[in-house]
Amino acid sequence: MASTGKRNGGRAGKTPVAGPPCPAQIDPLAALRGPDDPAWDVYLTGTVFLDIVFTGLDCAPVRGTETWARGMGSSPGGVANMATALARLGLRTSLAAAFGDDHYGEYCWDALEQGEGIDLSPSRTVPGWHSPVTVSMAYEGERTMVSHGHEPPPEEPARPAPATALKRRPSGADLPASPPRARAAVASLTPGRSAPWIAQAARKGTRIFGDVGWDDTGAWDLAGLHDLRYCEAFLPNAAEAMRYTGTDTPRAAAHALTEHVPVVVVTLGAEGAYAVDRRTGETASVPAIEVEALDPTGAGDVFVAGFVTGSLAGWPLADRLAFAGLTAALSVQEFGGSLSAPGWAEIAGWWRRVQSVEGQDPSALRRYRFLTGLVPEEAARPWPLRRAVPTIGFRRSA
Repeated sequence: MASTGKRNGGRAGKTPVAGPPCPAQIDPLAALRGPDDPAWDVYLTGTVFLDIVFTGLDCAPVRGTETWARGMGSSPGGVANMATALARLGLRTSLAAAFGDDHYGEYCWDALEQGEGIDLSPSRTVPGWHSPVTVSMAYEGERTMVSHGHEPPPEEPARPAPATALKRRPSGADLPASPPRARAAVASLTPGRSAPWIAQAARKGTRIFGDVGWDDTGAWDLAGLHDLRYCEAFLPNAAEAMRYTGTDTPRAAAHALTEHVPVVVVTLGAEGAYAVDRRTGETASVPAIEVEALDPTGAGDVFVAGFVTGSLAGWPLADRLAFAGLTAALSVQEFGGSLSAPGWAEIAGWWRRVQSVEGQDPSALRRYRFLTGLVPEEAARPWPLRRAVPTIGFRRSA
């Protein structure tokens, strides 16, 4: 499959100020919505970071020297990457997170609530708590990150500071005792620990999609993933899947994991992804789309968001896998995690572009032909697309 539009090592010159967001052009669940549906399509909880991303580095920073980057962007990160990716794909997204009452926290809150239309009613502002920060440096298709932050105080104080009370949660309001009713939730599973909200959500009929990080304990014991039993789908990468199952290949690992969870998706990096649905007997293997990556930050979150979207819409397994891979491929060609998450305009632009490329593999085009009935007929924006990069500190002109 042709590239989705290559970029060189970053944008030169002044970082533009972000304009109003382009609202989701498509509601992928429109045909399924009814009066008794949950208010939210997806519920998330986790830590929001302020991400500062440097790109266009020729090599890794060298000790004792100063390195200049050709590109820079700032945006909400952490769980905000997933929340933004879901919202831009047209899913009604609700996020529960703690925000500092510093400028960073205010910026992240406004960017998510006003900029992306994400519901933050389950979230809280913590007076005197500073926002976690990650600095990411992207080079040679990879990234190196430095993060700093502290755990927020549990529950109290759980009310916004007076200066932000009108803009955020009303003064005196309590946090919800349990997750709101939603079609789905994305949960990051932690070895050896349970998150009570996952079981609560599952009991309400919420479909749980689980991912997992590297097991620093080295145990790689599936029994330690206590909340896996509540998951409909599990999305590890190949290394994680093989270590948890003791198998030699990603495909063998995927099939072994279906003994514990109905749907398994194993991501294979540059080789694409493989998925198995135990309930239907479906299997799917979709190669990755060849791109030149500017910044891989948040690509895994975008992949999960694409797969959740297709799952809630009831698409076949292979279409869900292809869509997830496409959204991830589009994301790595832009700055940052939440900044780079594609919307339907980017997806439509890519689909029109690849169909016009001479010598395109017909079988590859057929793999994505399900997009024909989804993306708008008219050209939404020209190709290639560029997303404005927000930053902190610009003053608005009078």
